[in-house]
Amino acid sequence: MTERAPQPPSDSDIELRLLMEAIYLKYSYDFRDYTGASQKRRVNHALGQFNLPSISALQEKVLHEPAFFTRLLQYLTIPVSEMFRDPAYFLALRRQVIPVLQTYASIKIWVAGCSTGEEVFSLAILLREEGLLERSQIYATDINPASLEKARSGIFALDALRTYTANYQRAGGVRAFSDYYTAAYDAVRFDPSLCANVVFADHSLATDSVFAETQFVSCRNVLIYFNRPLQDRALGLFHESLGRRGFLGLGAKESIDFSGYVDRFEPLARAERIYRKMP
Repeated sequence: MTERAPQPPSDSDIELRLLMEAIYLKYSYDFRDYTGASQKRRVNHALGQFNLPSISALQEKVLHEPAFFTRLLQYLTIPVSEMFRDPAYFLALRRQVIPVLQTYASIKIWVAGCSTGEEVFSLAILLREEGLLERSQIYATDINPASLEKARSGIFALDALRTYTANYQRAGGVRAFSDYYTAAYDAVRFDPSLCANVVFADHSLATDSVFAETQFVSCRNVLIYFNRPLQDRALGLFHESLGRRGFLGLGAKESIDFSGYVDRFEPLARAERIYRKMP
């Protein structure tokens, strides 16, 4: 039986591939190994927002207008999160990870793909309540400079507080959530002391290397946008960063089960996607 020849890529697929290559060559941002569906969805949304007729037109502006690329970057990344997202995850951290971290004299934590900082502040609150914040160093990294700047500010929309408060309570919070922020007009600012030991930095899981040994890595709802080789690269960075028997937290729809690192981690809380580095 004669095998059917593979279908050639569509014009839009070719344009998309060329756009990602142009972005990498021009600006060193590597989106080439993000999933095709994720790339298409983000780029098509950008086309509508910028009122451009084609991906080729988008590429022309990317190549010749650096300021335009800065605007496009907001569409190519996903700066969407919430505090104590998936409360069961934070409750599992409190019950199963924190007791081990309490045995260390100092703690280093990497929040990879920190977006606009909601998870960073959530972890800082949890660590403060468990008496660990002062001896913890948190590295919060992302590829989007605008997201990092917003994370540094600690300012979030007031209308999100109802959701954040409910999440905090379900995550085992022991205080009034309002103790951690002050409100003004339509925004709230979280206590700056929560981030006294946080380093916000640009870092790409696609191109950069490990920068510190850590006891806990949290990278949630990032790997779902990567293809399999890029997922394995990121998991390799986390494995290399983690010290002996370190902990890894992933998003609710993410898993290491079909990765090249399935034998390097063991599940600690499988439903909550918390793993521990194998000895």
